[in-house]
Amino acid sequence: MQPSVETPPDAGRPLTTVREAGADDWAAIWPIVREVVRAADTFAYEPTMGEADARAGWLEAPRRVVVAMRDGAVVGTANMYPNRPGPGSHIASGSIMVDRAVRGTGAGRALVEDMIAWAAREGFAAIQFNAVVDTNTAAVHLYETLGFVTLGVAPGAFRHPERGDVGLRIMWRDLSDVPAAGTAPEGEA
Repeated sequence: MQPSVETPPDAGRPLTTVREAGADDWAAIWPIVREVVRAADTFAYEPTMGEADARAGWLEAPRRVVVAMRDGAVVGTANMYPNRPGPGSHIASGSIMVDRAVRGTGAGRALVEDMIAWAAREGFAAIQFNAVVDTNTAAVHLYETLGFVTLGVAPGAFRHPERGDVGLRIMWRDLSDVPAAGTAPEGEA
């Protein structure tokens, strides 16, 4: 198990700790996943997905699953895995979901920063998010502040429940600027 990562509070934001998830965390993860999937406005998952399918897809299939903790409660989750098998397995991907009640308070940032650090430690060359809904401006802004760029937008590829057909972005974060595990950044010893 990797050590937990703490994101220091800034501008009055509470401390968020990210740690590896275990099977016992599913009871706290499921309400977050259920809420995001049922809203059908940020993830291209079947909105009627049941708990068993969600658990298999979120907790059991990925290579790594983490939770964001605040004051002893799970407030977000992320899963991480190779973007594609075989010749595409050197690029990471993943999904991030945060409880609606704490969005904008740093939990998502802590999860993405943890994903970047994990992918670099694991030797991935980059992270690619395949389907960031164009109208999910908070996520797009967060990813951009952490070094992601939009490679392209598939117009009308996502059917938003209120806005109709909107674009899906492919977002990319090169990891060549992230120090490998066990090495100090340039200029530090």
